[in-house]
Amino acid sequence: MCELYSKQDTLALRRKHIGPSCKIFFAADPIKIVRAQRQYMFDEKGEQYLDCINNVAHVGHCHPEVVKAAMKQMELLNTNSRFLHDNIVEYAKRLCATLPEKLSVCYFTNSGSEANDLALRLARQFRGHQDVITLDHAYHGHLTSLIEISPYKFRKGKDLKKEFVHVAPIPDTYRGKYREDHADPTSAYADEVKKIIEEAHKNGRKIAAFIAESMQSCGGQVIPPTGYFQKVAEYVRAAGGVFIADEVQVGFGRVGKHFWSFQMHGEDFVPDIVTMGKPMGNGHPVACVVTTKEIAEAFCSSGMEYFNTYGGNPVSSAVALAVLDVIENEDLQGNATRVGGYLTELLKKQKAKHTLIGDVRGVGLFIGIDLVKDHQRRTPATAEAQHVIYKMKEKRVLLSADGPHRNGLCAEKQSPLSKRLKT
Repeated sequence: MCELYSKQDTLALRRKHIGPSCKIFFAADPIKIVRAQRQYMFDEKGEQYLDCINNVAHVGHCHPEVVKAAMKQMELLNTNSRFLHDNIVEYAKRLCATLPEKLSVCYFTNSGSEANDLALRLARQFRGHQDVITLDHAYHGHLTSLIEISPYKFRKGKDLKKEFVHVAPIPDTYRGKYREDHADPTSAYADEVKKIIEEAHKNGRKIAAFIAESMQSCGGQVIPPTGYFQKVAEYVRAAGGVFIADEVQVGFGRVGKHFWSFQMHGEDFVPDIVTMGKPMGNGHPVACVVTTKEIAEAFCSSGMEYFNTYGGNPVSSAVALAVLDVIENEDLQGNATRVGGYLTELLKKQKAKHTLIGDVRGVGLFIGIDLVKDHQRRTPATAEAQHVIYKMKEKRVLLSADGPHRNGLCAEKQSPLSKRLKT
């Protein structure tokens, strides 16, 4: 493959022309990736890396069926959604078939950030309320409206929390306020949301929405305790708000048994709005908001048309349809269950050997490893996490660290990952 520049020239040009706030993986020794195939990425020297860092190439990099679908449709037509076209309605029909019945109306966008921004608009229009409850350490996107509700971002910057934003404790039973030894962490965490609502009402404010990832990723691969979302949804709806489930990172079968991560919380839990993105197009920019007919009609009643130039275009819809086909035809949900379970057990065995590992948690191929300096105090091992990441890079395995203390190794792996692992 012919390269325009050497690795050093590419790095120099990036530093010159790309904004300095746009960070790069492995900054001390960045990798120049020139191609990828399924779960592997290759640098300019042909070195192969196992990609456990990308949560976008959901069915594997450059999957031939996805590439073929994009090429075929691009050769034929690409235009906006104001014209009738089968691809967008076929995809909407198939997408809604994976969701609870009441979630039946789609709005297509180009990214998870756009989807979450639109979800806020839907929620605020529904009852005319403004305030949003979010979880501590949450990240919901890069738009201004989303930075405002993302403590993961605004706590690191100079901006203060907005008056209409309310931050609830992250429901983390390992490192959070209420831990695994608490008698009822589900109720304790949910009651924190209830208190926020009551305090907001005392101050004359009205709750428009509670938004949360079904499993928090940037917060450290956190799985909420069973029943938490049901209780929170009850409190929020009683206050006139809606429940927004952010599935941008954790949807499309990544957790294995369930297509959507919120489904892990039981059939009796149905969000009012669901957002999705990253894995939806396997790297192609396509995303979506799915909601109820009632909320969609309230949004329409404002009199303002919603139009997104590229959202749901024929090529994006063709790509997204191909991704659904691959997930189904290659049983990638089953693979996520089998390989994820296998990997989690391997990691738990390593935990028994190494005191550095404080906790291993995850479902399917959504896995987190919490590194600690000591088990009793659970002191975050931030520097050690960086050391592990670079040592794994030397072994041609790409990982990243996240969480409030950057001590959690996160592995949101691609669904084609196999069991060919060395322990």
